[in-house]
Amino acid sequence: MATMTNEKTEALIQEVLEVYPEKAKQDRVKHLMVNDQDPDKSKKCMTSNRKSLPGVMTVRGCAYAGSKGVVWGPVKDMIHISHGPVGCGQYSRAGRRNYYIGMTGVNAFGTINFTSDFQEKDIVFGGDKKLDKLIDEVHGLFPLMKGSTVQSECPVGLIGDDISAVAKKKAKEYGKVVVPVRCEGFRGVSQSLGHHIANDAIRDWVLGARDDDDSFESTPYDVAITGDYNIGGDAWSSRTLLEEMGLRVVAQWSGDGTLSEMELTPKVKLNLLHCYRSMNYISRHMEEKYGIPWLEYNFFGPTKIAESLRKIASFFDDKIKQGAERVIEKYQAEYEAVIAKYRPRLEGKKVMLYVGGLRPRHVIGAYEDLGMEVVGTGYEFGHNDDYERTTQDMGKATLIYDDVTGYEFEEFVKKIKPDLIGSGIKEKYIFQKMGIPFRQMHSWDYSGPYHGYDGFAIFARDMDMTLNNPCWNKIVAPWKKGVEEDEAIAENA
Repeated sequence: MATMTNEKTEALIQEVLEVYPEKAKQDRVKHLMVNDQDPDKSKKCMTSNRKSLPGVMTVRGCAYAGSKGVVWGPVKDMIHISHGPVGCGQYSRAGRRNYYIGMTGVNAFGTINFTSDFQEKDIVFGGDKKLDKLIDEVHGLFPLMKGSTVQSECPVGLIGDDISAVAKKKAKEYGKVVVPVRCEGFRGVSQSLGHHIANDAIRDWVLGARDDDDSFESTPYDVAITGDYNIGGDAWSSRTLLEEMGLRVVAQWSGDGTLSEMELTPKVKLNLLHCYRSMNYISRHMEEKYGIPWLEYNFFGPTKIAESLRKIASFFDDKIKQGAERVIEKYQAEYEAVIAKYRPRLEGKKVMLYVGGLRPRHVIGAYEDLGMEVVGTGYEFGHNDDYERTTQDMGKATLIYDDVTGYEFEEFVKKIKPDLIGSGIKEKYIFQKMGIPFRQMHSWDYSGPYHGYDGFAIFARDMDMTLNNPCWNKIVAPWKKGVEEDEAIAENA
C-alpha cells in the first residue's frame, strides 16, 4: 500500500467492513480508527473493552487466563490450583516462559499443573470436599511452598462452590495463606477482568500482611518492579539496569516473584509498572493506601530505555540521576553497534502488531530505533486509556484496531502489505502460510529477553533473522497453489 493518509486508511476500514451485515458493521466500526495525535481527538478514542462480536473469530483469553495465566501463575513459591476440569490448568501451565530461579517441585512450582480435575459427579455434588482434600495433599507433598491460590474455572462459578470458606479453613489449619480467586472464565469480556480480580485478591489477601513488621530495613532507594512476567528473562534484564543506577529492587512480581516480595512491596518508595493493563489496579491501590507513587516505564529499545531511566531517576536525588546517566553512557557503544549492524538491513520496513498487555505500544520505539515503521497496531483486551497512550506513539493516519477479528486482520494485512507481523500464536501460522515474516510477540517466539540493552540486541537479531530469511520467497500460500497449477496447465494447453 502507498503512503497512508487519513482518507486512505478510513477508506480501507470501510472497505473491509463491507462484508458484514449492517448491524455487525455498526458494531465493528467503533473498534477501528485512524490514528490522530491531537490530544482532544485522542481522548475520544474508539470503543474498547466490550464483548466480542458473536460469530467472528476473536483471539482473546478469559478471566481465568488473566488471573492464573498472567498475574498469579508466575509467583514461583506458591502453588496455584486450577479448580475445575483439567483442560484449563494444562493449557495455562508453562506456556508463557516465565523464567524463575529455584528447584521445580521443591521451592518453585510455576511449571507444574495442580488441578482438582473436576468430573461429572463434582458438577452434581460440588467440589468443596475435593478442594479440601487437594489442599491437604499439596501441603503434605510440598512442605516448602509458602502458600497457595485457588483459581476457579467456569463450572465452579456455575454451581456456586464456596472456595472462600475452604480457603479460610485451610489457611487457619496450616498457618499459610490460601487465596481464593473468583476468576471463572465467563466473567467479563476478556482476560482483562481476570487481571483486575487477581489484583483485588492480592490487595485483600497478601498486601498488609507485613505492615507492622519492623524487621525490614528500608533505604531511600527501594523500588518494586510490578507487571513484569520475566518472559525469557525480561525482568532480570530490567533489574540489572535499575540496580546499576543505584536503586534497590525489593520486590519483583510476578515473574520470578515470591510471596514475601509481594508482602514487602508496600514498604518501597516507588512502584515501577511495566504492564499497565495487568497491574495498574494494585499500583493505584498502593498509592491510595500507602502513598507510594507509581510510574509506567518502557525498557524496549535504547530511546525508550533512556527516557524511562531519566524519568525513574527524577523521583530520587542527584545520586540516582547521575547513576541513570552513567548507565546510559555505559551501554551507548553497545546499542550503537547493534543499530549500526541491523538498521541498514531493516530500514524502512513496515510492521503490523496485534498483541496484548503493553506490547502494542511499548515495542514501537524499539522498531523505530532500527529504522522500521509500525503501520498498524491494536490490543486484544485493551481499554480506552491504553489507546489514549498509544495514539501518541503512532504516526498520523496509521491504523489502530481493537479486538480485531480474524477476517479483518487478514484483510488489513493484504491491503497494507507489511514486511513483518508481530502477533500471537493463534495468528502465527496463518500469516506464515501467506509467506509473510512473523514474530510471536507474546512470548518472543521462544527467544528473549527483549527488555533492556542486552534484550535490544536479541530483539534486533530476531527481527533481522525473521524478516530477511530467504525462505519467505519460496512459500506459496496453500490456497494459491491450485491457481498457479491451473494457470500452468492453461499455458501449456
